[in-house]
Amino acid sequence: MSDGPDKSRLDALEGRLETLREGKTPKPREESHYSQAQAGWRMVTELVTGLLLGFGIGYGLDVLFGTLPVLMIIFTMLGFIAGVRTMMRTAQEIQDKKMQSDAPVAPAGKDEMYDDD
Repeated sequence: MSDGPDKSRLDALEGRLETLREGKTPKPREESHYSQAQAGWRMVTELVTGLLLGFGIGYGLDVLFGTLPVLMIIFTMLGFIAGVRTMMRTAQEIQDKKMQSDAPVAPAGKDEMYDDD
C-alpha cells in the first residue's frame, strides 16, 4: 500500500477534466448581427435628425418672419430629403465595406478575370 496518489488515475482524471473544459468554452458572439443593428440605428438617427433640424429651422424662420406653416413645411421636407440622402450614403458605405471583405482574390499572374481576346 502506497500513500502517494496513483499516477495513471490522476492522468485519466486530468484528461477527462480537459475534455470537459474544452466543451464548455463560450462561443464567440456574432459581431455581424450587432454591427447590422448599429448601422440600422445609425440610419434611423440620421433620418430623425434631418427631420428635426428641418422642422426647427422652418419653425424658427416662420416665427421670425410671421409666415407660420409655410417655411416650416418647406424646411421639414428639405430635412427629410437630407436625412434620406444621408441614409443612402451610409447604406452605400456599408455595402462597399461588405463588397471589399467578400471580394475574391485574383489568381496570381492574372490582372483580369476574363480575357476579351
